[in-house]
Amino acid sequence: MKATVEQLASISVFTQLQPEQLANLQPHTVVKTYQTDEIVSHEGDRLPPRLYALINGLLRVSKTATSGKETILRTLTGGDIFAAPALFGNGIAPATVSAESEAQVLMVDREALLAVIQANPEIALKMMAVFNQRLQQLHEMVHGLVSERAIIRLARFIQYSAGEPGTQIGGQGACLRLQLSYYEIARSIGITYEECVRLFKQLHSVASYSRGGKITILDWDGLDAIAHGTVEPDAISFASAVGNRASQES
Repeated sequence: MKATVEQLASISVFTQLQPEQLANLQPHTVVKTYQTDEIVSHEGDRLPPRLYALINGLLRVSKTATSGKETILRTLTGGDIFAAPALFGNGIAPATVSAESEAQVLMVDREALLAVIQANPEIALKMMAVFNQRLQQLHEMVHGLVSERAIIRLARFIQYSAGEPGTQIGGQGACLRLQLSYYEIARSIGITYEECVRLFKQLHSVASYSRGGKITILDWDGLDAIAHGTVEPDAISFASAVGNRASQES
């Protein structure tokens, strides 16, 4: 199935293109639907020379060690591009991509994309910005796994997940639009499921976790302080309790 102009316009790197430019890309596109848990590409697969992007749904990008332990590198949401080696590298999938929910994936032939980039160089700059951001995130992840305590890694992960696709204001605080299970979080920051549950209890004064993977940020400043290692969760909880008691007495 070919992509519609609206589907092409939903991809982050194409937002500045005119409708006629998007229409020129249409004949060189393929849209494929994947069901929950279906594999889009396996680590080590040879990828056709195309741009890969997610139109809607959620995709999980992960690597599996020889021991069988899975590490989740990131969760992709609508508009995200992925599989950079298919365009700019050796064409080998660096990780496994699977559908966390029903998802529509867009593929654009490389030669057609390059022709559009020649006329609109800002597309290439946007791609570079995306991949540079992910490289920085990977560096921070590796550094965190080696050097930072788990509570700091969790606080930083919550901050990162709040950045994209963002939050919505609720009764208690800012609720992440992206729902994340304990398993996904644990596999993203290199801890066990049980430790993830325990750490969220320690963070209860700055972030809450509820059924269905709903995370609500209650105290942005407190979360940031924990993420930078300048304060312990217990200190924030104590300060919050003292403040509540003082307000009740007054």
